[in-house]
Order: sequence, then C-alpha cells, then structure tokens
Amino acid sequence: MTVIVLALCPAGLRGFLTRWLLEIAPGVFIGNPSARVRDLLWDEVQQYAGNGRALLVHNTDNEQGFTFRTHDHAWHPVDHEGLTLIRRPKNKSEPAEHGQRPAWSKASQRRRFDT
Repeated sequence: MTVIVLALCPAGLRGFLTRWLLEIAPGVFIGNPSARVRDLLWDEVQQYAGNGRALLVHNTDNEQGFTFRTHDHAWHPVDHEGLTLIRRPKNKSEPAEHGQRPAWSKASQRRRFDT
C-alpha cells in the first residue's frame, strides 16, 4: 500500500498521479504500485511539487511495518533506535519575548485558573 499526500502542489502533478493512484480526497492518493513505480512517482513528485509539500507513506519490512518520506515539509522523519519518528518544529508562540504581554487578561486568568 502506498499513500501520497500533496499540499499546495500544481494541479498537473495531481493529474499525473491519478494515472497510477486513486485520489480519495483532494491531494490524497492511494494505491499499490510496485516499488520501482513508487520510487519513480516520488521522483516526479519531488521534481514538480514546486513550493508545495509532499508526504509518501508505504509499507515495508521493518518493526513499524511502514516508512515515509517528506518533501519541503516542516516535520522531518528521525530514526530513534530503529523506529522512525516525526520531529515537529518548536512552537514559536512564546509571548514573553521582547516585552510582549501575555495574551490572557487578569480577569480571564482568574476565571480560567480559578485564582
């Protein structure tokens, strides 16, 4: 089983993928191509994605039973003791920087935290 998810990619790329895979939702393609065809499709996705993002998930013989690849995605796969995990970027919304006030008013804090 192979799943490819596209975001912000050209419509022509979506049309190309429908030759080999089924589009079950906008930008979500599934199918069962051979490993050779899957790799060729991924090469095409990487070449024609432009500024878009892409994610490929396919089954394989490992402990998890699947593996995945990303293209221009903020989340990156990381190998941790034989398991592939996703590393997400750190949250950049810390209001205490540069003299900014917290987003909660004092009244809202009292209601929310019962103080």
